[in-house]
Amino acid sequence: MIVTLTANPSLDRTVDLDGPLVRGAVHRAGAASVDPGGKGINVARVLHRTGHDVLAVLPGNPRDPLLAALDERGIRYHAVPTSGHARTNITIAESDGTTTKLNEPGAPCSAATRTELLAAVVANAAADGWVVLSGSLPPGVPDAFYADVVRALRPTGCRVAVDTSDSPLLALAAAFPNAAPDLIKPNSDELAQLTGSDAKTLEHDAALGNVGPVAKAGRMLLTQGVGAVLATLGRAGAVLITPDGAWRATPPPVVTRSTVGAGDSSLAGYLIAERAGAAPADRLRCAVAYGSAAVALPGTRIPGPDSVEPSAVSIEPIPDDPLPSHTAHSPLPKDM
Repeated sequence: MIVTLTANPSLDRTVDLDGPLVRGAVHRAGAASVDPGGKGINVARVLHRTGHDVLAVLPGNPRDPLLAALDERGIRYHAVPTSGHARTNITIAESDGTTTKLNEPGAPCSAATRTELLAAVVANAAADGWVVLSGSLPPGVPDAFYADVVRALRPTGCRVAVDTSDSPLLALAAAFPNAAPDLIKPNSDELAQLTGSDAKTLEHDAALGNVGPVAKAGRMLLTQGVGAVLATLGRAGAVLITPDGAWRATPPPVVTRSTVGAGDSSLAGYLIAERAGAAPADRLRCAVAYGSAAVALPGTRIPGPDSVEPSAVSIEPIPDDPLPSHTAHSPLPKDM
């Protein structure tokens, strides 16, 4: 089984516009939809649609529309009771694929709720399974929460994937190697935060086909105890770095409808391939196939196996560029 933890879940409302968004203007929406959201729940939705055994752990008020939305979709969940309701995130999707997001901070999470969330994740973790820790943290939850969860999961023997950003990501990195996950999924900004690289340089080089700096930054994380790095690079595809090598995946041409949930779909695609026993390069291929399928869908719709074409994703190995000996075992920058 795969367990996902979404500490800051949401109801995602998407409004589709027929033209460009104009600040201060009145717009008529072409369509609107509401879906259960939060990064971990998005991963669970993709896994559920492909028939995988998945459990979504989240804080949830029994009367919250979010839980009703999960029930409607048949997604199995463990909701730790809370008095607050899930936040509402608003996505404005323009006709050219540009998306603007307005994310609420979320309801405060008490220390008791936080303790129950951790206990629920540990209790449901399986030695041959995965636990996915995804998304932002709600008010009241310390930045080091994900690091605490990773350490608490160690005795279960499960594998842990983390997809977060900003302060929670830096707090996790500060606890490496003890809290280093088996898989981390940064985008270029997050990879730069983790390694002290320049995000714009990573993006610029990747757009020109030079993913060597991304692979080098990923290898830095491996020296800190991370098992594998899946770096998603938008239109430039993605890079997977493992102890066995590094690969670049180039997606097929896609007309972008919405980028919301694309990274979550990529992470789910990786896990789908891993559960099927695929080699690392093919896990990357599947990850990019699911991410590409997601951006071709409107709003927060998630791809199913019928809309994914792994064969359309090209894979190439990235030559080794070992870290200099004086940095291979050095700690991450102290200001992180």
